[in-house]
Amino acid sequence: MGYSVVTGANRGIGRELCCQLAARGASVIAICRRSSPELDQLGVRVESGVDVTDSGSLDALAQRLNGEEIDLLVNNAGIGEFSRFDAIDLESVRRQFEVNAAGPLRVTLALLPLLHPGSKVAIITSRMGSIADNSSGGFYGYRMSKAAVNAAGVSLAHDLRDRGVAVALLHPGMVRTDMTGGQGIEPSDSVRGLLARIDALTLETSGRFLHAITGEELPW
Repeated sequence: MGYSVVTGANRGIGRELCCQLAARGASVIAICRRSSPELDQLGVRVESGVDVTDSGSLDALAQRLNGEEIDLLVNNAGIGEFSRFDAIDLESVRRQFEVNAAGPLRVTLALLPLLHPGSKVAIITSRMGSIADNSSGGFYGYRMSKAAVNAAGVSLAHDLRDRGVAVALLHPGMVRTDMTGGQGIEPSDSVRGLLARIDALTLETSGRFLHAITGEELPW
């Protein structure tokens, strides 16, 4: 059995993913820049010091994992920095692109040699990346970066199909984390939905943009 690998694993959705995957008997590798006491207590393999914006740290991670197999790669690491239209910080927009859009692509490319036919790649995106569903405006860096990662995920679904690797684009719901200011559903409820969607993922359903809780297909 190969590993289940989760980025952004030190808190929130990422830590809960590690917890529930380990409870199911998966061999988990938790990837993060800095670990946390809560993550350390899970007893999973922690690979800290990994920055999804730094190709060098990802190459070093791939070297440490050389010879292992990855059954599931969850690109969960993300940031949300919100500002009003009249106070847009373009540097913040760039940071969000680097983490939210380019990050999953960097991680997947770095760990690609460890994926095998039957492996799955999940990208934790957001409904706020839907252009058709944007009814309120604002949140420029976050919306733009999540729309961009949706585009990357669809391309990955096409390009990895011949390798037998399926890709899911998953909106976790409004989840009670530091990013949302403690509003929304519990991470445990979100993760149960995420894992249900991942379990159901096949090559035939690869590349779809789904709501983790309801399972509905979301508009681009």
